[in-house]
Amino acid sequence: MSAAVGWPLALGVLGALLGSFIAALVIRWPQERSVTRGRSACDGCGHALGPSELVPLLSFAMQRGRCRRCGAGIDPLHWRIEAAAAAVGALSGCVAPSWIGLAGAVFGWLLLALAALDLVAFWLPDRLTGLLAATGAVAGVIGSDPPLADRLIGGIAGYAVLAGIARGYKVWRGRDGMGGGDPKLLGAIGLWLGWRMLPAVLVIASLIGLGIAVFAQVRGRGLARDTALPFGAMLAAAAYPAWLAMIMLAP
Repeated sequence: MSAAVGWPLALGVLGALLGSFIAALVIRWPQERSVTRGRSACDGCGHALGPSELVPLLSFAMQRGRCRRCGAGIDPLHWRIEAAAAAVGALSGCVAPSWIGLAGAVFGWLLLALAALDLVAFWLPDRLTGLLAATGAVAGVIGSDPPLADRLIGGIAGYAVLAGIARGYKVWRGRDGMGGGDPKLLGAIGLWLGWRMLPAVLVIASLIGLGIAVFAQVRGRGLARDTALPFGAMLAAAAYPAWLAMIMLAP
């Protein structure tokens, strides 16, 4: 099997498997439930799931989204995150069929976990953001483009820009307008993409937010000025395509 086929396939399968863990993390962590202890079980009846009930994507489809024991619906976050993680792995392997693709897949999987947590609980855990930052720095140390210096500047600039905006908004309006995790996330993204890609990430994330506002307006559910939006999820949604573009356009 050629590398052009083997890497996307391997990373796609790995992504689906990791997607199961990411989904469990997203569902359980905000509820302060352990992700690593105990066997996977139905949230409805507590039935311990067997191997045939834990196959990413296939088990959900075969069981029609319901527990075999009690018939309770399985949270659709499971198959959605599994599918997204598989797509991240496959895309990374397609654009870079090498260890660079594996690094990009790790970037995408961590972004997926952070985006899902922000969407579900408006929460960007420091431990997960820190892991994203650390892996970005490590990728730079071992010689992956962009250079380590660009990554370090991106990390500092990413954090400083959003922290400054958040501080200015609070002084101006007298209340917080941005979560404390957003600047940290953009800093971590900067450690992966370097400083040159940060303006594009911010523009794309802002356009996503504008699109959400327009869509809500069209549906007659206009957003109030103080309506909270998961900006971290928007940053994550902009950052991974930025990585793909950076790799595909690299000389």
